[in-house]
Amino acid sequence: MKCKAIVVHQTGGPEVLRYEDVEVPTPGPGQALVRHRAIGLNFVDIYVRSGVYPAPSLPYTPGTEAAGIVEAVGPDVSEVRVGDRVAYVGGPLGSYSEARVMHSRVLVKLPDKVDEATAAAAMLKGLTADYLIHSTYAVKPGDTILLHAAAGGTGMILSQWAKYLGATVIGTVGSDEKAKVAAAHGCTHVINYSREDFVARVNEITGGKKVPVVYDSVGQATFMKSLDCLQPRGLMVSFGQASGVVPPFSINILSGKGSLYLTRPTLMTYTARREDLEAAARRLFDVLGSGAVRCEVQRTFKLADAAAAHRALGDRATTGSSILLP
Repeated sequence: MKCKAIVVHQTGGPEVLRYEDVEVPTPGPGQALVRHRAIGLNFVDIYVRSGVYPAPSLPYTPGTEAAGIVEAVGPDVSEVRVGDRVAYVGGPLGSYSEARVMHSRVLVKLPDKVDEATAAAAMLKGLTADYLIHSTYAVKPGDTILLHAAAGGTGMILSQWAKYLGATVIGTVGSDEKAKVAAAHGCTHVINYSREDFVARVNEITGGKKVPVVYDSVGQATFMKSLDCLQPRGLMVSFGQASGVVPPFSINILSGKGSLYLTRPTLMTYTARREDLEAAARRLFDVLGSGAVRCEVQRTFKLADAAAAHRALGDRATTGSSILLP
């Protein structure tokens, strides 16, 4: 069976994303064929396309998350059946396609209260927010936390969820427009770091107590100053590098700033076991279904227009979540 997909033959800019015919194999043991209804669009896709994160091989089809319908299953599949609405994140690259064969162990069934577009927009960002606030650092009522890129897809989910858990969220953004978005999605305090010193503002907001955890997906531009926002024995969570890779530094800086902890987590580590993936998905679908957390799809692009989608994402011309539609 053939279908349309985005294929990358060499690393580079958005122009290397080519819309081509590809062959879709018959599912083998432990595999399922998923017909995509919506495809997630994430900044990590740009890292791989540009070569910051190396692709396993060339050529390849980008993408790590999507939602759709199971059309066929191979032998020894117990997790899903033909006709199931499912979503996934992770596994081999390849979600920028009309259909694909996936390992059934990474597929999670969608409840009736969550549609495919929401799931495709929320799987990576939502499951990331889940492990960040439940496992990497367990956010609890009364906490005040600092979140960079609060108007981004992950930021909007994390801030709403943390607020729902009883925390006060200080969010940073790069424009007044994004400040409004962050304030409408769980942030009690919003700092525009393009014209404000976020370290000084965090000190002001917390009365000099600072915060127990910083969630930083911006990277190079914010990393060192983020350390200055932490309480003694605070946790620096670096989970992205939108502004560039954080350069090497002396670990003695961590002791000098108060015996700080530093982690660089990944979703794949936190969802490596099937039971952890299912538990995280249930928590995410519960808050999405109840309305406690909203994951709004702000922009949609046709799969054939993936290059335009990457340009918009790379230029930070998007807020919230964007998806590709086959």
